[in-house]
Amino acid sequence: MLMAGLCFSILDTTAKYVVASVTLVMMLSIRFLVQALVSTLVLLPLHGRALLRISQPRLQLLRGALLAASTVMAVSGLKLMPIGEFTAIVMVTPMLVTVLAVTVLKQGIAPIQWLFVTGGLFGTLMIIKPSEQSLGWGALLPIGCLLSNSLFQLLTSCLRRYDSAASTHFCSVWFCAVLAAIALPMGWQALDSYRLWGLMLLMGLMGAAGHFVLTQAYQHAPTVVLMPFMYGHIGFAVLGGWLVFDHIPDQWAFLGMLVIAASGMASAWLTARISVQAKEVQV
Repeated sequence: MLMAGLCFSILDTTAKYVVASVTLVMMLSIRFLVQALVSTLVLLPLHGRALLRISQPRLQLLRGALLAASTVMAVSGLKLMPIGEFTAIVMVTPMLVTVLAVTVLKQGIAPIQWLFVTGGLFGTLMIIKPSEQSLGWGALLPIGCLLSNSLFQLLTSCLRRYDSAASTHFCSVWFCAVLAAIALPMGWQALDSYRLWGLMLLMGLMGAAGHFVLTQAYQHAPTVVLMPFMYGHIGFAVLGGWLVFDHIPDQWAFLGMLVIAASGMASAWLTARISVQAKEVQV
């Protein structure tokens, strides 16, 4: 999980740098094409034709659309906001998924969980600072990314009952690659910079590597065990923003990040405790 956070932080940092010189459509086209090809080279030998077997094509297409939407809003938001602050807001996703699980899937949670969800919301407000005018409409981009990513995670949880994780990942990444390729003529630009081409290649590799180690993490440990380590992504993001863009979050942003991370880890700990108690009762 920590390796996944590192890979995704490198991806985000590189995207923020590249999008200043390359069109959004072209950058995402190269990123998803490379990620799709690398994922295919890894997954196809392992799963063979079973990789192409899906029982819920409409839900798979919806998941791919949510991935595309969250990626577009993420890159657009990173262009306007510092990496650390943006990542911290998106890290409210696990808590929002909890809310959606209750309201949509009718799953029960402990009342104190709402306290942690509220804590995540206050942490987000500390980072965005609604009274400031500097971000403007750009502040809505991480919120949109948060919402689409939460729906993406919820749908992923539902699809586990029907299709394999490998097939689900394969469908989503190729959906985004094809969608970006269709839009590529509208955003193509001639580049004579090998550095930019190399960085876009790096984005695809980090996307593929991040999703691969993330899948491996879920195969070796339960979600409730891994959840606290997910917040390491915030630390890597702050480090990337400092090293590449010389940006250090202010005191309110740091406090907001700590509130979000603390609320998320407390929520994960409580979920794990409830899960253990439920198993002891069953025994």
